[in-house]
Formats: sequence, structure tokens, C-alpha cells
Amino acid sequence: MFPALYAILDPALARSPLLSLAETLANSGVTLIQLRDKSSNARHLYSEGKRLTAALSPRGVRVIINDRPDIAAIVGAGGVHVGQEDLPVEEARRICRPPLWVGVSTHNLDQLREAARTSADYIAVGPIFPTATKENPDPVVGTDLLREARRITDKPLVAIGGITLGRAEEVFRAGADSLAVIGDILTAPDPAARAREYLAIAARVLPARA
Repeated sequence: MFPALYAILDPALARSPLLSLAETLANSGVTLIQLRDKSSNARHLYSEGKRLTAALSPRGVRVIINDRPDIAAIVGAGGVHVGQEDLPVEEARRICRPPLWVGVSTHNLDQLREAARTSADYIAVGPIFPTATKENPDPVVGTDLLREARRITDKPLVAIGGITLGRAEEVFRAGADSLAVIGDILTAPDPAARAREYLAIAARVLPARA
């Protein structure tokens, strides 16, 4: 089963060192973590990705590197996530071969249909709600697009964008297999407790939906 919570680590929002935060989330049951760092150079991203992978992979946590399939492969991460302006999925796949994952962001049905025809291991859909974690966010798509996406593909769907604990059940019921959460976890007073709350909602909602 695809992990129901996809925690995204962004040093611009994190209130503690990324490795410490990642280990705390792993202790709370999170098994899928992405390193998203839009401002650091390649050397720093390599170093941070290597540290996270070395610490988390032995614990069964898959570390995904945002944007950079080359760095994901070099550090032995669990995969890469690419956007619409990054390398195409199949080009990323040439670098990140199985068992590494390649995930892709989509923002409309045309992009989603195209992603569904690729070897992507999962498809992210969003932003579902308004988000403040991107400088130039794409238009909000709402849960309606998520419902349409669920009819189009059997690939795991990751909902992203403005997701909060209060919206989690709605998004799961709309068809998401996983929730990608950034700000609502990183800025929470207790990120581990917040992660456990998301996982509890998933454990309650997803079996009933199936």
C-alpha cells in the first residue's frame, strides 16, 4: 500500500535541523519523506540528501529528492519527484531505475492523462487548496480534479497544496491515496504528533473508502 502521508521537508520552513526533524517524523510512523530545497546549490543538496538517506533508509523510510534525479541516484535515495518544468518522467527514469521511484506533479487533466501513460510510480495532483509554500503556485484545482483523476488512473494519487488536518478526510474521500503535507507539519508545535494525527485519519478513512 502506498504511504498515506508524504512529509515534505523544506529548510525554508523547518524550525529544526532537517535530519532531526526527519528522524522525529520517522519515529511517528512516517515512511515517505521528500527533500525539497529550491534555494541551495547542488553540493548542499547532495550532502543533505546523503545524510537523510543514510539515516532513514535502514529504518524503512523512502527518501525522495525533489527535481534532481542525478542527485537521487548518486546518494542512493528512494527516488525523485519531478515537476512539469523538470526532466520528463522517462528521462528521469533513465537515471532513477527501479526500485527507485519517479513521481510527477500535475495541475490539470491533460497533464494527468499524459502522466498516466508514463512509467511514473505515482502522480501528484494540486494545488488542491491555496498554498503559501510556493512562490508562484499553479491555479487551485480543488477536490473535483482529484475525483476526475481517480477515474482516469489506477496509479497512486498524491494530493498536494494547502492541505491541513481539518481537510485531510475530505481529500482522502475525494480519491487521494496519500497527502503531501509541508507547512501543516513543519510549522506545527509538535510535528510528530501532527503526523500521527494524519496517519490516524488515513487509518480510519481509507479502509472504509476501499
